[in-house]
Amino acid sequence: MGPLIRISVLGILLIVAATTRVSAQVTAPPPDAAKIPLSKIPRVHRAPKLEDFLENRPRETELAVSDFRQNIPGDGTPASESTTAYLSYDDKNLYAVFVCHEEAGAVRAHLSKREATDQDDGVGLLLDTFRDFHRAYFFYSNPLGVQTDAIYTEGQGYDFSFDTLWDNAGRITNDGYIVFFSIPFKSLRFSNAPEQTWGLALYRVILEKSEYDYWPYVTQRLEGLTQQFAPIGGLEHVSPGRNIQLIPYGLLANDHFLNQPGPAISPNPATPPGFANKFEHRAGLDAKFVAKDSLTFDVTLNPDFSQVESDDPQVTINQRFAVFFPEKRPFFIENAGFFMTPINLFFSRQIANPQFGSRMTGKLGKWTLGALVIDDRQPGLGFTSGPYNTRALDEVVRVTREFGNQSYVGGFFSSRDFADTSNRVVSIDARLKFLKNWVVDVQGVHSWTRQNLNAGQNCLSFASNNTAIGSQQGNALWADANFSGRHFNFSTNYNDFSPNFCTELGFVNRIDIRQNNAAGSYFWRPANSKIVDFGPTASETVDWNHSGVMQDWQAAVGLQMDLTKQTTLALSRGEAYELFDNIGFRKHSTSFLASAQPYKWISFSARYTTGIGENFFPALTLTPLQPFLATSKRVNLGFTLRPSSRFRFDETLIYYRLGTRAGAVAPPFAAGLSIFNNYLNRTKLNYQFTKELSLRLILDYNATIANTGLFDVQRSLGGSDDPGGPFAPTKRFTADVLLTYLLHPGTAVYLGYNNGYSDLTLRGLPPVVNVQGAPNNSTSRLLFVKLSYLLRF
Repeated sequence: MGPLIRISVLGILLIVAATTRVSAQVTAPPPDAAKIPLSKIPRVHRAPKLEDFLENRPRETELAVSDFRQNIPGDGTPASESTTAYLSYDDKNLYAVFVCHEEAGAVRAHLSKREATDQDDGVGLLLDTFRDFHRAYFFYSNPLGVQTDAIYTEGQGYDFSFDTLWDNAGRITNDGYIVFFSIPFKSLRFSNAPEQTWGLALYRVILEKSEYDYWPYVTQRLEGLTQQFAPIGGLEHVSPGRNIQLIPYGLLANDHFLNQPGPAISPNPATPPGFANKFEHRAGLDAKFVAKDSLTFDVTLNPDFSQVESDDPQVTINQRFAVFFPEKRPFFIENAGFFMTPINLFFSRQIANPQFGSRMTGKLGKWTLGALVIDDRQPGLGFTSGPYNTRALDEVVRVTREFGNQSYVGGFFSSRDFADTSNRVVSIDARLKFLKNWVVDVQGVHSWTRQNLNAGQNCLSFASNNTAIGSQQGNALWADANFSGRHFNFSTNYNDFSPNFCTELGFVNRIDIRQNNAAGSYFWRPANSKIVDFGPTASETVDWNHSGVMQDWQAAVGLQMDLTKQTTLALSRGEAYELFDNIGFRKHSTSFLASAQPYKWISFSARYTTGIGENFFPALTLTPLQPFLATSKRVNLGFTLRPSSRFRFDETLIYYRLGTRAGAVAPPFAAGLSIFNNYLNRTKLNYQFTKELSLRLILDYNATIANTGLFDVQRSLGGSDDPGGPFAPTKRFTADVLLTYLLHPGTAVYLGYNNGYSDLTLRGLPPVVNVQGAPNNSTSRLLFVKLSYLLRF
């Protein structure tokens, strides 16, 4: 542990030395939210239009706001470019118009699909309609009127899965741009008081200068965002009104795919491999009802749980623990934040094949509520008789009660029942905010599990000696403390998962562990400089199992510098220890990161990491058969080209290599041999004909070239070493074409074609799956048309 102590002490000394200059960096304290005067938005009889501002037409009285202040790089200094926002409302809508000045030709804007505004300038507004200082609606537009919306929640950040119906328009002018917002009250949730007082923040991004401006003044020296909003009033006799949404949809799909051989599961015989064709036609209805202006009920008839967008590429080779892939299906990502807890107890991708579902989310006073009931046909697939030829029933309930200064206490319950097996999880958690910068999160969880070998066991570990059926209970604990400031940031966390803990609906990829980690950083922020900030970072992790045996420790120090034009440079060095298969491994790594968006037509990011890591899946023919250390190299490269405002080209390259070290393996394997080379490449092209119509092409290539005398590639990828399979492909190439017409959330037409090639082939009689050299066999092919239409009453 000597290197751990030395590197941790070095990091702490760097940060402590930096904090001695805090007093020299601090400016005047930010204004207290209670002291920000109440602004009243006037009611208008004629709705404003974008043309009114482009042509300087006379308008009715509006609330004009122009005192935008920098959040980054400055702290309360006036914005480098002038911005004036004009606010008004009528019986149905809230209006906001931003008039933004900028040098001719400097505006960054592209015509892209909805929510693809990450490389553009833009403006937005945040609305805390309940004035609870916990969450806010976020509406954002680039200069050409491309929309982005989200829900911001303290402690969780922005949830971009939120989509609602609103109108906007944008136009680039000779001296900047103008953006118009029209937000229906029907798209918001708020109390039924005759006069409303909301929290409001207006927002502008100037990417070339890496500048983020707010009105009112918002500072990083306070933890949290919503308590810094300005109060706005004058909103009288407005209501969301009756809000009923019906989204009927239809799907036609033709699927051609390779079925892998399946094992015999009594009373069912083994299934032989073969190609299969499946034609699917499905129609359904998603319905949404709003009660008491704040509770949303979603019910479904044959619901739409399809996933239009594919997963982003990630390294899955030689991974000791499960890799997290975020949810993409629309039903699950909407309002997902209502079910979040510090420990991920609800990961909706565990629900694989549902047929029906219902959900309730919303807010009543200081109470936040979420409930979900849904089925899952996946566990019963493959069973033709007996108690397991059925489906699982899943239930999730989440309740929180807000109190004090952005604090809350909450409860969580989940249940999964399948035949004679079950999993119950109950939790209590709290978020406690102390002073202006400190936040503490705590959570305690208990699980009860009943499992059966015949039904398959979904826990990471099951302690019962009864091979037929057994029960177990487990606990989990989470506690963290975070200090957030403009210069100094620090966080520490303790988590504890017992050996028998199990959450079948959550994502917990490691149990039997007691872990502590901490991270700190200090950043200087020079004034009037192309350097936005720079400073040292340090982190540490130590964990033990419940028998008191140390499992891992890690320590790292680094230096980071952020510059204008979205440029980041970072260098880090890490030392680590890991106990695996009762063998202790000492590791290290050095990493360099660079990313930038120097011009409006190009952005890039690159990371290079070199060091020493384990081979977790040694070949079964090795003597001795045990994991061993190897040299490790990783390269992550990505860039985006925007040769025109309508065309976008994204390239992602990931390379991961393990090689032998001297003395790590016995002869005849010498140092410098390749254990495996993993290549992932994604090419993505998008052409935007209009804001609604786009054509997208994705080409994915994933290949693992392994030395089979050193690495068991099938076990690593989830396949089998059995000569009969099933096998995981080691080389894959996929072409994915999608034509999208998205009028607004809920109303869309998708026409898609997907053709996947792999190195798996079917040969012989009876047919046997074989792994060949090149990925030139079509093993999956899908053509689909999907239509949905939003009816709103």
